[in-house]
Amino acid sequence: MKSIPVEEAVGSVLCHDITQIIPGEFKGRAFKRGHIIQAEDVSALLKLGKEHIYVLDLADGYVHEDEAAVRIATAIAGNGITFSETSEGRVNLFADIDGLLRVNVKALHSVNAVDEIVVATIHNNQQVTKGRALAGTRVVPLAIRAEKLLHVEAICRANAPIVTVKPFRHLDVGVVTTGSEVYHGRIKDRFGPVVKRKFAELGCSVIDQTFVPDDVSMTVAAIRELVDRGASMIAVTGGMSVDPDDRTPTAIRQAGGQVVTYGAPTFPGAMFMLAYLGDIPVVGLPGCVMYARSSIFDLVVPRIVAGEVITREDIVALGHGGYCAGCAECRYPNCAFGKGV
Repeated sequence: MKSIPVEEAVGSVLCHDITQIIPGEFKGRAFKRGHIIQAEDVSALLKLGKEHIYVLDLADGYVHEDEAAVRIATAIAGNGITFSETSEGRVNLFADIDGLLRVNVKALHSVNAVDEIVVATIHNNQQVTKGRALAGTRVVPLAIRAEKLLHVEAICRANAPIVTVKPFRHLDVGVVTTGSEVYHGRIKDRFGPVVKRKFAELGCSVIDQTFVPDDVSMTVAAIRELVDRGASMIAVTGGMSVDPDDRTPTAIRQAGGQVVTYGAPTFPGAMFMLAYLGDIPVVGLPGCVMYARSSIFDLVVPRIVAGEVITREDIVALGHGGYCAGCAECRYPNCAFGKGV
């Protein structure tokens, strides 16, 4: 790489983007790599603090930052990802579909442990929509040794994909709402509309909502009937507390559910239950799902809809980041809730 005084650079070709920053107004590319310097550019470059420009003559075994950023992005990306053009040596990754973002965090650490390689992502296990920015890649110098890129690409091949968006499946959901007060019409059901909306946002349909009193045998019968009717997921609402009359956990067990967890280290959502009837997931949803802007539903159910089988270890891991700060204006999912893993 050699430097040329700007005043002598007319006709030369820039080998890298030049950034302009106007505090509070603008940050972006003022001159693009490959731009041929014109006489009228000299004054602008000097105002940007560029008394010299740099002409890069790549030696054997080196890769330019633009090509490197593209190679890294290609290496880390799985399905459901699209790329931006290279700008200022960086490539951004975007969701190409609605779905669940999955980041192989351990492999991401290994990639970033390679000197002069930079990959940053948003948090893992988020519900994302098409067009959402997910990650960015670049290298630190203008040119990087090719062997470092080859090392990164080897890490990615061995751990692929590093960043991917898993599409949501369409599930037919059966809802069982427990509670004698709702069953007998003493109060209006508030759970159903919320649960139907949340499942619709995930591309699922509620095929029916059955109301039962706080009765174990009736709840068991309602669960089994919905399964017989083709439900591919069951959501049981209400009756999840430790009050003697709240018997939903008992009913889920008696229906044949193999319990993954009763209780989750999240607030709100501590009384959550997850079980499986064969390959049919059954979630026991605590009352917070009705009124909380974000809750255990938003941390676990999108993963189930994306086809993941949730384990006890997955639930335990929610403890780090599982405490909702209760902000006056909820910013979820753009906050720390559920982002510890």
